[in-house]
Amino acid sequence: MKYIKAASVQFNHKPGNKDYNLGKIQEFTETAADENVDLLVFPEMCITGYWHVRKLSKSEIEALAEPVPAGPSTQELLALSVKYNMTIGAGLIEITEDGTLYNSYVAAMPNGEFACHRKLHCFISEYMTSGDDFTVFNMPQGARVGILICYDNNIIENTRITALQGAEILLAPHQTGGCDSLSPRCMGLIDPALWENRETDPETIEAEFRGPKGRAWLMRWLPSRAHDNGMFLIFSNGVGVDDDEVRTGNAMIIDPYGEILVETCRAANDMVTADLDPGELANCTGQRWQTSRRPDLYGPLTEFTGRERATRRVRFNLDDN
Repeated sequence: MKYIKAASVQFNHKPGNKDYNLGKIQEFTETAADENVDLLVFPEMCITGYWHVRKLSKSEIEALAEPVPAGPSTQELLALSVKYNMTIGAGLIEITEDGTLYNSYVAAMPNGEFACHRKLHCFISEYMTSGDDFTVFNMPQGARVGILICYDNNIIENTRITALQGAEILLAPHQTGGCDSLSPRCMGLIDPALWENRETDPETIEAEFRGPKGRAWLMRWLPSRAHDNGMFLIFSNGVGVDDDEVRTGNAMIIDPYGEILVETCRAANDMVTADLDPGELANCTGQRWQTSRRPDLYGPLTEFTGRERATRRVRFNLDDN
């Protein structure tokens, strides 16, 4: 891995308005180019919009979806990547030739290549399918990069496998914070009026973003994904009203020791940048711990316990019958 200048974006997408959302991606890309960014990370499904999709019919989702890489959104990302010599990641709904729908994340690279990760734990719609493959790729600027989308990062086995496949940087695009959760100490709803009043009263909404519905919740687990696996982690998230919830942004970049290099708690579209020093990877705790692994003991990790349920049923507490 070479020195990489990375950037993480939070922005408030418009549901179903791909032209608007791609316009915001272009604006941030131009700003990032002025700052000589090598790797630019946008949120989960920021091209198509996210939370409203749970209410859409199959035909309505199909109308939003695009093939990868032939679709116009991926082609736009590739064109921006080539123009600005930058690896750019953004999320959308993918449709395959056989009509399968995925929550996917495309990383477009300036050599014309791309990587596409299909969310392993998709729950947003009964009409969308979870992916079955881990995604780790080499970016032209010189790093091995993994992708895990939102809920994928909650499952510690996913981050460990990504690290074992050589990832030095993990892209972690999300749409989270301010979620209505069944867990009594996990996030919670934010009054949309606080977002609407953000310009006259930024302190109140930003206190929510920093508190247990946003940053404080992330701090319970997100830095450990970087630390325990010895990877840089780039957390990108939506911000603001997303249908009937309010995303908390909290865009940040974390080093392999789990230390936050840069972050924002602004109640606004924003971008943060940091230099990723490859020297931080050498002998970091997570990298060293991996050399002490005992794979002969880990067989039970691949065995079913009988407690497993589809992610959608867990997320929405749906009856399995």
